[in-house]
Amino acid sequence: MSLTLASIHIYPIKSLGGFSVQQARLTDRGLEHDRRWMLVDEEGRFITQRECPAMACLHCEEQEDGFGVVDLRSGDLLLLPWSFNSSAWATVEVWDDRLRLCLTRHEWSVWFSKRLDRELNLVYMPDSAARPIDSRYAEGLTSLSDGYPYLIVSKASLDDLNARLPEPVDMERFRPNLVIAGGAAFQEDNWKELAIGSTRFQLVKPCARCVITTTDQRTGERGKEPLRTLASYRSTGNKVLFGMNAVARGGDVLRVGDLVAP
Repeated sequence: MSLTLASIHIYPIKSLGGFSVQQARLTDRGLEHDRRWMLVDEEGRFITQRECPAMACLHCEEQEDGFGVVDLRSGDLLLLPWSFNSSAWATVEVWDDRLRLCLTRHEWSVWFSKRLDRELNLVYMPDSAARPIDSRYAEGLTSLSDGYPYLIVSKASLDDLNARLPEPVDMERFRPNLVIAGGAAFQEDNWKELAIGSTRFQLVKPCARCVITTTDQRTGERGKEPLRTLASYRSTGNKVLFGMNAVARGGDVLRVGDLVAP
């Protein structure tokens, strides 16, 4: 059975719900519009669903001239542009990286602060903010992702996991950028390189999973699955692995249905 690109996912704001698209342009740091915005606390430290599971209730959706953020609990909608220019800057922390990012409009930060019940600022990563990936694994840039510009998962891997769970979970728990259809479960573990359409990817590091996978991406409620079951057969050391981090080597546009060749 041939392998194809089953879906493409973009998450404009780090750790908020994303959306799928039929095609996406590649940039120097990942898919266009992917994780260029982020919420930070008053000290400039990045905030994710790990410490704020209610972020799972805020979902981004594509709009004509930008994107919206909808609160699934109330239906409230905030409209945002794809990019933002500002004369105000903030020094922020993303894991071990310190970056100078654009501080966005106060009213946007207030909107998020009210819905997440904590003082937050919304920041934007302009093209001038360069964030290198870990040079121990590969060379290149990433946006505000945890560490790498692309996360690739095979649909067969999720099918294998769901067959072991009391209740199946959706792929959105794992927040991939690219989902591959066809082939065997966890085939991505053994891929070093991958061609999707005209784009070549280098698969550089397995993705270690965290408590976000146990968070319902509609309600923000947490349980023990699927991390507990995944840990029973996908653990290496003290890490639970699912999916592969990747960087692109050339290419321009990805389209759903593109042929995939390891």
